[in-house]
Amino acid sequence: MITLSWLLLIALVGGALALVDGIMRLRARGGSTVVGIIEIVVAGLFLLSLFLPGIPFGSLVLGIATLVVLVVALITRGRTGLTLPIIALALIALWLVLLNRWLIIPGIN
Repeated sequence: MITLSWLLLIALVGGALALVDGIMRLRARGGSTVVGIIEIVVAGLFLLSLFLPGIPFGSLVLGIATLVVLVVALITRGRTGLTLPIIALALIALWLVLLNRWLIIPGIN
């Protein structure tokens, strides 16, 4: 059974935006396809790790990997926009901070 919480919603939205950004990066004419493929794989594994316990790496490690891939995607922009990776980066960074209890907000974590 999955418990719906604010922390899960933040992770889902951030992972989904990273996945959509990877798909858009693949479909763009001048986009970097290698970064797009890596972004799709890492974001997909991150989203799966939120629901399935059998993923080899935990959701924390995959969240950090998604964060790194999003930073690389921002550096190698190509012809895609900046809005999706920046929002996904902010949401996954917020999820990592709240998950590790570096910042405690009552009602969220």
